[in-house]
Amino acid sequence: MKILVIGGTRFIGPAIVRRLLARGHEVAVFHRGETVGDLPASVEHIHGDRDRLAESRGALHRFAPDAVIHNVVSCRRQAAEAMELFRGMTERLLLVSSMDVYRAYGRLGGTEPGPLEPMPQDETAPLREHLYPYRPHAKDASDPKWEYDKIPAEKAVLGDEDLPGTVLRLPMVIGPGDYQRRLFDLVRPMVDGRRAIVLQEGHAHWQSTYTHVENVGEAAALACTHDAAAGRVYNVADGALSTLELGALAARTLGWDGEFVLLPREELPEALVIPWCVEQSLVMQAERINEELGYEPLIDLEDGVCEAVRWERDNPPDPIPEDRLNYEAQDEVLGGL
Repeated sequence: MKILVIGGTRFIGPAIVRRLLARGHEVAVFHRGETVGDLPASVEHIHGDRDRLAESRGALHRFAPDAVIHNVVSCRRQAAEAMELFRGMTERLLLVSSMDVYRAYGRLGGTEPGPLEPMPQDETAPLREHLYPYRPHAKDASDPKWEYDKIPAEKAVLGDEDLPGTVLRLPMVIGPGDYQRRLFDLVRPMVDGRRAIVLQEGHAHWQSTYTHVENVGEAAALACTHDAAAGRVYNVADGALSTLELGALAARTLGWDGEFVLLPREELPEALVIPWCVEQSLVMQAERINEELGYEPLIDLEDGVCEAVRWERDNPPDPIPEDRLNYEAQDEVLGGL
């Protein structure tokens, strides 16, 4: 098949491309040309802006993809434009979405009032009722956070009779190239030789779902080509870990023999307080993609975490974001114990 990946040069995109090529597909990536990515020479590059897809209609039509994977949709407008452009040209559009659509995520972030959601949950779990969760943090309507919400985007992709859509909901994605630096706050203090890491007690035991970036690539390659995936929603999940369990894996990988100091929220300075409802974990199941598409992860969760830890150690951000480390606040707490 000929498959187009929109946003195929950073982190998740190259992993998807690698799995598509491994399965024998012909691949083109659509991107702005600002990053090239570590992609094989056989991959075709089409340059353009995801927010102005129609301007690249000619080049996209010439490639004539059998399936499209949209890896960088953040709002309904982008999803609707893609559906309009590719309707009649392609047979399937896969939207890479997020588990932040679930009501449990709203409970965690404080935008969704009500009791805690029971865990674990699957694709049938209730979605957030309050849209645009990041709008309060946007500077104005031009800020991407203003219209960010993947719930309306999913509806646009799944509600089209003429272009079957599929949705892939991702948890925390880890692995080499993670520009969100999900493991930085644990790995960097260990690399810097800190003897103790202070954690808010509730956050230490808070559980989240994780998947390795190569497993995302495998799931996307299956979901955009399998006939059974049309009109379906799939979670991708390798498993769940608490912050403390994640830290223990990092410590083992790096040979760190320090200790984690757990304290209640009220005993911590503001710089070390986690501003979430940490009693609400995010433990999501992904049996559906296994059963319907025959998906199997390429990399075990613990092995994936260890690889991600080593990459974080060997590829520190430049500059180091000191505001995320809060060593002065940590020392203040440790000095008072």
